[in-house]
Amino acid sequence: MSVFPKDFLWGGAIAANQAEGAWNEDGKGPSIADVVRGGIASGKHDAVIDPNLYYASHEAVDFYHRYKEDVALFAEMGFKCFRTSIAWSRIFPRGDETTPNEAGLAFYDSLFDELHKYGIEPVITLSHYETPLALYQEYGGWKNRQLIDFFSRYCETVFRRYKGKVKYWMTFNELNNMNRMPFATGAVDADAGAQAIWQANHHQFVANALANKLCHEIIPEAKIGCMLSLSTVYPATSNPQDIFSTMQLRRRSLFFSDVMMFGQYPAFAPRLFRELGVKLEIAGGDLQLLADYPSDYLGFSYYRSVLHQAGGQFRIDTGGTAGLDNPYLEKTEWGWPIDPQGFRIVCNELADRYRKPLFIVENGYGGVDEPDASGQINDDARIDYGRRHIEAMAQAIEDGCDIMGYTWWGPIDIVSAGTGEMKKRYGFIYVDKDNDGHGTLTRSKKKSFGWYQQVIASNGEVL
Repeated sequence: MSVFPKDFLWGGAIAANQAEGAWNEDGKGPSIADVVRGGIASGKHDAVIDPNLYYASHEAVDFYHRYKEDVALFAEMGFKCFRTSIAWSRIFPRGDETTPNEAGLAFYDSLFDELHKYGIEPVITLSHYETPLALYQEYGGWKNRQLIDFFSRYCETVFRRYKGKVKYWMTFNELNNMNRMPFATGAVDADAGAQAIWQANHHQFVANALANKLCHEIIPEAKIGCMLSLSTVYPATSNPQDIFSTMQLRRRSLFFSDVMMFGQYPAFAPRLFRELGVKLEIAGGDLQLLADYPSDYLGFSYYRSVLHQAGGQFRIDTGGTAGLDNPYLEKTEWGWPIDPQGFRIVCNELADRYRKPLFIVENGYGGVDEPDASGQINDDARIDYGRRHIEAMAQAIEDGCDIMGYTWWGPIDIVSAGTGEMKKRYGFIYVDKDNDGHGTLTRSKKKSFGWYQQVIASNGEVL
């Protein structure tokens, strides 16, 4: 008998800017992702869009025009849910308008209707590395408090429009990446300094609370969570300095979920801000909003673990800090340690800390996939990674962790947020496109397609 609940949400996850394309169609405005040529995680971007250069997000994998074909493939795999994001600049092209773009709203109506046709629940991220470009260029991104009001208007608009179609929401993708990837996460330049970055964090915390408030008022039956990147972190040695430094690194990452899940800043925040030279501007009522409207669940990404030594990098991103080589772990083609036991550890850590449901909304294996002579892609390494991590998740559930669901990152090949490449593929579905934008965009099934299909059909019993 499966340890997974009968209503467990098996599925896959993408982001609008990495999949949709159609970057300037049907009234959509440019987002910060649309001025990036090498992966938004780097923060390197052009001041203006050069029509003579290639931007991967502009076409991506053309999900905007091909979503019906792709959703049919997800349904064939048996998806119970599908996580994607709403491109904020499709709804409000600049981000600061008072009237939304009807064509953008209609697209997501059609997408959600298509998902429901197959019994697939949409899981929607409100902001996934795609802040409207005008809000960065003219307002300075999230360090400007005005973005709270703009984001709230956007949230209220989509909550009211899709209240009968979307039950599961998340606010900001991997918000704890702000210190490593401030441009992607908060539309703030990497060299803006600690004061600007932490002020932007505070504004996003307030916006998160207001989104939770609006969601519960407009869609009382909905669940709205926060979302973090949470690699497991190990001390490199038993040296107390390494252990304490590892604790500090972890606390800086969980700082973000502490605020959004507990509704208050952690006790160590004053010292942290003092040492960083940060003096937050906190408006009257901000802290009460945080306390009154915490997140319903914690969504998180897990790909790998990190081995940390005192003096090492203190910033986490999706892949974790570089850290040290862990001699007990093998690696992916991209050099990321493969650590399913670390996955079980982080599930238990978060369940013990927050006592609220968890949702694994990103986990997956990025690698180079080349069709063989017969056109088949035998991605056994991906299957092995998935099998071992799902086994670890099953153990975590038996440990007592309340886990809502599991969405594999990139069930169809998409543009990499880390590098802007197509070469780094996560999908069960191959997309014929290369790093330079060449290819037919034809979809085809990899060996892992059938594997994940049987995982879902057996509710995690057949791996």
